Amino acid sequence: MDYKYLNMETYKRKNHFEYFNSLAFPYVGLTVNVDITDLLKTIKEKKLPLFLSICYCVSKAANRVPEFRQRILNNQIVEYDYCLTSHTVALNDGTYCYCDLDSNRSFEDYICYAINEQEKAKQRNSIHEEADDILGKIFISTIPWVSYTALVNPTPVPADSNPRITWGKYFIQNEKVLLPVSVLCHHALVDGLHISKFYDFLNKEMAAVAQSP
Repeated sequence: MDYKYLNMETYKRKNHFEYFNSLAFPYVGLTVNVDITDLLKTIKEKKLPLFLSICYCVSKAANRVPEFRQRILNNQIVEYDYCLTSHTVALNDGTYCYCDLDSNRSFEDYICYAINEQEKAKQRNSIHEEADDILGKIFISTIPWVSYTALVNPTPVPADSNPRITWGKYFIQNEKVLLPVSVLCHHALVDGLHISKFYDFLNKEMAAVAQSP
């Protein structure tokens, strides 16, 4: 995964970066109910895996927001060309492992590829990330047993700058199927405006998959 350094002298959010990067808990997050009515219909009709279908849309949407591809490295900002996702995979013993996926491909290719990668991850059965690869990842998880209105994600000390995206159990409200989707980002890099752009892109990516032949 290639990245470039941003010029901190011309970076328009330099003051914001320095302020939020100095905080003990520098994160900003939202939980939004996303309409997946059409997407879920397509998933059921085509018998597609729910999690991986949403994971693809989430990854594509996140990568469309440059700030979601930015990371803090040596107190400077780097921006990746494209970010992989690292998500939790449930195991038979009630625990889970991590699986890395690259969504920079068509939806159809992604589903087959992702299913195979998950099986490989189960065989490795590890929750340890390779240090060289961590920075360029977006962390993804799901809590499919409950619908929720807020979520607290664990974060390391010192703070990292990887976005965290989580979703819960979908529910029906006013004849629409809604999915709570939570985002947590480092505020030195990401503002509420950028998170709102992610949700806009997520709606578009889900619509594209729902309308795919």
